[in-house]
Amino acid sequence: MPTYISLVQFTDKGIQAAKETTQRVSDWAAKVKSKGVNIKDMYWTLGHYDQVCVFEAPNDETAASVLLAADMLGNIRTQTMRAFTGSEMKTILDKAP
Repeated sequence: MPTYISLVQFTDKGIQAAKETTQRVSDWAAKVKSKGVNIKDMYWTLGHYDQVCVFEAPNDETAASVLLAADMLGNIRTQTMRAFTGSEMKTILDKAP
């Protein structure tokens, strides 16, 4: 299943409710599970980004839909990258002309 890494920043609304962030993540993980999305790891970080989320989704469309829905709640903004394992990268490179 494809893996994604999201860099997350709290919005003003999200930082005002920062004490609830772990519960929001737990609730969100349970909600998106029905879409085939698995939150593998969530880290709260120092610096430019407030969180880093590593998750799996069946496809790009599903990943985009759950990220858009999360962003629409108004607590966070995300920047997401598709991540490839070593074996996936080998397959990609094998297809290169």
